[in-house]
Amino acid sequence: MRLDKFDLNLLIALELLLEEQNVTRAAQRLNLTQSAMSAALARLRLALNDELLVPHGRRMVATPHALALAPQVSEAVRSLRALISGATAFDPATSDRRFEIAASDYIATILLSPLLPQLKTEAPNVAINVVLPTRQTSALLEDGKLDFQLTPEQFLSADHPSELLFEERHVVVGWSGNPVFSGEMTEEAFHSCGHVAVRITGVPSFAERHLLATDDRRRIEVTAPSFSLVPWLLPGTHLLALMHERLARLFAPLLPLEIRPAPIAMPPMREMIQYHAARASDAGMIWFKDRLMAAARQDHGGQAG
Repeated sequence: MRLDKFDLNLLIALELLLEEQNVTRAAQRLNLTQSAMSAALARLRLALNDELLVPHGRRMVATPHALALAPQVSEAVRSLRALISGATAFDPATSDRRFEIAASDYIATILLSPLLPQLKTEAPNVAINVVLPTRQTSALLEDGKLDFQLTPEQFLSADHPSELLFEERHVVVGWSGNPVFSGEMTEEAFHSCGHVAVRITGVPSFAERHLLATDDRRRIEVTAPSFSLVPWLLPGTHLLALMHERLARLFAPLLPLEIRPAPIAMPPMREMIQYHAARASDAGMIWFKDRLMAAARQDHGGQAG
């Protein structure tokens, strides 16, 4: 088929069909009916002379030709989006753009959550999809499947621009009834208790990564899959946790928690925002980044006592 006869919108449908390998989910992501997406798949099969997705039990499986096409399709869609977005203005009041963001539950809680009311006022039709960071996050950013990753400096990709959002320190948090808080939080007192550690999708957090590289003498008794779960695990126990201060201050009014400065050496965490170099001049990206940067400058909490 000649390019001038091909509907380029079908490339968007094809990218989502190959990602989801499910007509219903692909239709939902494009806000189409299932029948409309099925019709798009039929047109794609005809244009590309391949079945692309074939039924296998209750699932759809991509053909070898479809698997070979997938990275080329993603790159073509990314390039077309960059071409179009770079040539047009961004109006948040009317845009229905979807921003793809990789961020931990910590950053989603202390930064994205309080920002949402403002975003929905300024841009009522803009959608935000947040995914947890994994070992593949930098590759997803490189492939154009992410708009931003919000991450500590140590986890950045070396190939794309980044900016500092804010610096964060870690504090010791535990149940207010824990007798260890009756005195000074010394290093000895800190190590006398069991601890809660965090690993998200198998990746050590900033704090865990730092401590594992030093003389870590903690006794890890509980491992949590998210930062926001940690404070709920502490009341009624003698467990301690190293937590981001902003997150600890957010939970302190909700739970019987005590917060103290960390008695061990912990460098400040530099939380960064990173985006693809090809999208640096994208008006929508600039708008969203500016909102994140402004929210990050807000005072999210006081100092640990």
